[in-house]
Amino acid sequence: MQLTETKLKGCFLIEPTVFEDKRGYFLESYNQKAFNEGVGSNVNFVQDNESYSSRGVLRGLHFQKGEFAQAKLVRVIKGKVLDVALDLRKDSTTYGEYFSVELSEENKKQLFVPRGFAHGFVVLSETALFAYKCDNFYNKSSEGGIMYNDSTLNIDWQLNPDEFIISEKDLILPSFESLSL
Repeated sequence: MQLTETKLKGCFLIEPTVFEDKRGYFLESYNQKAFNEGVGSNVNFVQDNESYSSRGVLRGLHFQKGEFAQAKLVRVIKGKVLDVALDLRKDSTTYGEYFSVELSEENKKQLFVPRGFAHGFVVLSETALFAYKCDNFYNKSSEGGIMYNDSTLNIDWQLNPDEFIISEKDLILPSFESLSL
């Protein structure tokens, strides 16, 4: 597996080694030793999550605060999404900047989103099966978010906004500038 740090310190794009032949393919999606060596820290994942969504479903931008902050290792098993990580670490040189990447069943890429980041994705294919590991357990009272169409961030979600399918909860998230962490 190849780990490449993105423009956001601590946020890594991961490309697994894929072995293909006439039967199909095989890949190692996670190896704790190789992963921790690659990211340069000891990350202990404790929870796996999965979501299934239709084209245009936009989930995010979400994060967990305080002692329940979560690092995530995200990937797409079926379909294609635009995945977005936003740096919320106030002491970071890339605070307020985001990184986006297409994750798909074809490219098999993964993204490691460290603690202190918001995360979201939009489904670009007909449907998508999205899976992710978290290094901390979910805690409802610690959840936070930022409006997906925040004008300060100006994220290009690659779809016409008329196609978006967004939860009521995500439609009332605060702006980046009004965020208090």
